[in-house]
Amino acid sequence: MTGTGRVTVLALLHTWPDRYAVLAYTTTGHVGDTAVIGHVPTSAAPELSLMAAAARHHPARIYGSAGGAGFAEACWLICVGWSGRSLPKPGGLELYGAAWALECGGTTELGRNMYGHDRLHVGRFSFDDPSLARRARGVCPLAQGAERRP
Repeated sequence: MTGTGRVTVLALLHTWPDRYAVLAYTTTGHVGDTAVIGHVPTSAAPELSLMAAAARHHPARIYGSAGGAGFAEACWLICVGWSGRSLPKPGGLELYGAAWALECGGTTELGRNMYGHDRLHVGRFSFDDPSLARRARGVCPLAQGAERRP
């Protein structure tokens, strides 16, 4: 899937104490009812299953298990993206009018509205503009070489 719009980019500490990845969050659909959350490949984390990373945080303790397979993990990921946009953390990026693509690895229908969304698409996220991709990779605290932020 592809789109153009506001993209929030933030570092995600996915495995304690020092395994980071770069997460990109955007919305699509009617009034943003669909969340799109992707992993931006970096040298520190070339691949990452976002649903597995969410599962390691035991989201069912917060969201319950009544929503079906993947529901709690999807809610947790949406919360991370939504929170990163609502309360930006140092080092993150807000990109406006960014052209992006998601190699979709899965979709979760929530069955109810969570953080303004009723569906989540996850997968590998990329930017059409190589300079935006470099800036996004630089959000990772452990980025190396050209990915390191100045």
